[in-house]
Amino acid sequence: MRKVFFGVIVVASLLAPILLGQKLVGQKQLPRATSAALLARGKYLVEDVGLCGDCHSPVNEKGEPVEGQSLQGASISFKPTVPVPVWADKAPKIAGLPGWEKDAAIKFLMTGIAFNGLPGRPPMPQYRFNQQDATAIVAYLKSLETKK
Repeated sequence: MRKVFFGVIVVASLLAPILLGQKLVGQKQLPRATSAALLARGKYLVEDVGLCGDCHSPVNEKGEPVEGQSLQGASISFKPTVPVPVWADKAPKIAGLPGWEKDAAIKFLMTGIAFNGLPGRPPMPQYRFNQQDATAIVAYLKSLETKK
């Protein structure tokens, strides 16, 4: 009986790291949550839900997005119909999220409040994404950071 119990313990100790996603000596650990699925979700939310490119990407004289300039910042081509004192005339570059820490960007997408304690300037919507979607958006935008 002792041998059976000892054998179960040995097998369990060998299988536990595999089942828990940890590496054994000499094995490479698989990448975790920055997966293709997370980035695909972020891309979908940026391009098809938030429509971020409508303001944050420049357009040519025909109103078409300028190739290779997606999410690089742009002048906002529309104005409010009534005076809005803090209206933004330019949408900043969001590819790579320059100037943003990951946690601050996630908080902004969840609450509408930026790292400076203020809401985004109109016409920026005060999004209320859940944490999973905000994390996917930030992961996607950070993945667009240009390498120097």
